[in-house]
Amino acid sequence: MRRREFIMLVAGAAAYPLSTSAQGNVRRIGVLAGGRSSDPESQAGYQKLRQRLGELGWEQERNIHIEYRWWAGDPNVADAQAAELVKWGPDVLLAIGTPSVEALRRRAPTLPIIFTVVADPVGASFVQSLGKPGGNITGFTTFEPEMAGKWLQLLKQAAPAIRRVAAIFNPRTAPMILMPSVKAAIPAVQLQLVPAPAHNAAELEQAISRFAEQPDGGLLIFPDAFPLVHRQLILNLAAAHRLPAMYPFPSFVTDGGLMSYGVSITQLVGRSADYVDRVLRGTRPADLPVQQPNEFQFLLNLKTANALGLNLPPTLVAQADQIVE
Repeated sequence: MRRREFIMLVAGAAAYPLSTSAQGNVRRIGVLAGGRSSDPESQAGYQKLRQRLGELGWEQERNIHIEYRWWAGDPNVADAQAAELVKWGPDVLLAIGTPSVEALRRRAPTLPIIFTVVADPVGASFVQSLGKPGGNITGFTTFEPEMAGKWLQLLKQAAPAIRRVAAIFNPRTAPMILMPSVKAAIPAVQLQLVPAPAHNAAELEQAISRFAEQPDGGLLIFPDAFPLVHRQLILNLAAAHRLPAMYPFPSFVTDGGLMSYGVSITQLVGRSADYVDRVLRGTRPADLPVQQPNEFQFLLNLKTANALGLNLPPTLVAQADQIVE
């Protein structure tokens, strides 16, 4: 894996070297993200961020300079990327994912940090409370613990024959606040929970393949940058082993996964522009309450359901916000 990936893949966007100096009143926005710059979802998020900032009066090369760094699902890379951004001298930092916040906070304990795609900012000690962050960090949460029950219910409705579910997660990056909620919801759907931790692609393939050796299984993919980076591998393994799976983000379903229930990362990144704007105009992060998700999307892929031999009940299909055929 390359240590540094730049956002040179978005049409019309340029990756500026850290040595470039700001001109006039150009404000600097540093972004640390857990995906890969080559991922279409990463590109869509970057475009949404620029679009929303433009609506708020901020334009790249005119009065803002956005600098991206990516750690591609590997938290070992995040700290070095954070150090580069902080050395550059940003006015505000945007952290996408919990490991991004942790890395930036270590390197810049006083710089304003706006986060997004973070499940538990209070538990991670990023903020004192959602209503009153109380420091230099605030932002947008991604999931509510209660969603774990919804994930399992929808998966069971789609594949009533499953008896076991493997929870796929990277212990170093996944929002583990969700695990107690998953365990609490398991009895209601009468499933056996099989925790399946994985730190890299090889462990991921081994965990899913080993789980698939026994019949009647399904997958629950925890939400963070690690499964996003390894999205195609997970989708290929689920298809090869004929495993129904609940995914955390819509991009999994549009790329061939069975179903997802959650937030759009692209929309969350776009929403974060509002807080970046507020900070650039002088508002302290401590005075900006943490925002929770305001919309969840349920996606179903009927082609994948047919390939898995699933006869989806009409009541389940009717719940979907988007059908992929």
